[in-house]
Amino acid sequence: MNWHAMRAIYLFEMARTRRTLLQSVISPVISTSLYFVVFGAAIGSRIDEIEGISYGAFIVPGLIMLSLLTQSVANASFGIYFPKFTGTIYELLSAPVSYIEIAAAYVGAAASKSIILGLIILATAGLFVPLQVAHPVWMLLFLVLTAVTFSLFGFIIGIWADNFEKLQLVPLLIITPLTFLGGSFYSINMLPPIWQTITLFNPVVYLVSGFRWSFYDVADVGVGVSLFMTLLFLAVFLVVVAWIFKTGYRLKT
Repeated sequence: MNWHAMRAIYLFEMARTRRTLLQSVISPVISTSLYFVVFGAAIGSRIDEIEGISYGAFIVPGLIMLSLLTQSVANASFGIYFPKFTGTIYELLSAPVSYIEIAAAYVGAAASKSIILGLIILATAGLFVPLQVAHPVWMLLFLVLTAVTFSLFGFIIGIWADNFEKLQLVPLLIITPLTFLGGSFYSINMLPPIWQTITLFNPVVYLVSGFRWSFYDVADVGVGVSLFMTLLFLAVFLVVVAWIFKTGYRLKT
């Protein structure tokens, strides 16, 4: 593998974060803090505890997951779309670097940025409520797997999109609503039975549930199921990316 080229692409993408620090880091942290203040203060004053956990602490994993999903998709999709938009992708494709190395560099950079952001939000949340992480290794595992999985998804969106409107379509109309409806701010056990069943078709439920379990030992679905579903999503996106490499979809045009 051409490690030098991969490193160059990776460092370039990470450097873009430093150049757009306000948009890439500060803005998501402020937005998440506002979610925390609004939901924690407005709703938390009416809900004392959920499954023995204060409401303010209960929503922290969901808030981190919300930022992790949206930022992973946004970082990876914009990272690969921008070279397409400017036309510099043809120089990249003609360089002595394979499609797999290109994807690994862009996805790795997007995932790295999302993980760093997630840890910053975790530290910020600690300023508002006392936090505990019952299973730190599992917490990091879910954090990394989710960031890589949805960075792959963002990479696919960036290849598929042919304008900025399509680039924003999936994060705004699919990822964010699914995250809000996936138990980020409540336990699905609080829903009527019919809605609990319907909610289980939301893939984000498994991500949020597994991540929350790593904090508090409570989950809406079994942690084994959450891990299996996370790995399943990762495998599906890897297959799609492999298909893109094989066919040259939206890369050779």
